[in-house]
Amino acid sequence: MPSTASIPGYTYGSAEVAESPFHLADLAILKQTLLFTEADVHYLRMAGTVLEPQVEAILDVWYGFVGAHPHLVAYFSTTQGVAIPDYLARVRARFAQWIRDTTQREYDQTWLNYQMEIGLRHHTEKKNHTDAAAGAPPIIPLRYMVGFIVPITITIKEFLKAGGHSPEEVEQMYAAWFKAVVLHVTLWLQPYAQPGEF
Repeated sequence: MPSTASIPGYTYGSAEVAESPFHLADLAILKQTLLFTEADVHYLRMAGTVLEPQVEAILDVWYGFVGAHPHLVAYFSTTQGVAIPDYLARVRARFAQWIRDTTQREYDQTWLNYQMEIGLRHHTEKKNHTDAAAGAPPIIPLRYMVGFIVPITITIKEFLKAGGHSPEEVEQMYAAWFKAVVLHVTLWLQPYAQPGEF
């Protein structure tokens, strides 16, 4: 995994990361709900080797999608509707690392804590703080958090096909990616729930 020291606002494993109220026993049960198994871990690792050289191209697709929809890019813009380039660039660097983390990290308590941190950074508690993005909207609504599962899932398949694996392996990598995306987004939604509701 490339060095993460130069990624702005990437604080994985640091003391400043929020502590998740969710623990490994909870995660194990959630994984069961998502049919997420050790086989999926294997195929995520495989996917990681395929996606790594394509990370920037993947982000071009995702950023193109956001940029083509004013209601989405608005969350990275001023109240006057002007996109904030530095904010978008900083988030992009972390989004690239998220692809690597999704396919390569161990899903342990450190990882769980960082999912809480990511959730907070989309919620009113921390949105805009990490990147000093004053003037941008203070929250990304829950509906778009859930809705974005679709574009970051269905767009990945063509990239997975580029690795030269069999159609069966591509399908397994694609299924593992989908489960992992749903797992991440589910955990990111913790700040949106009242205590006892998550």
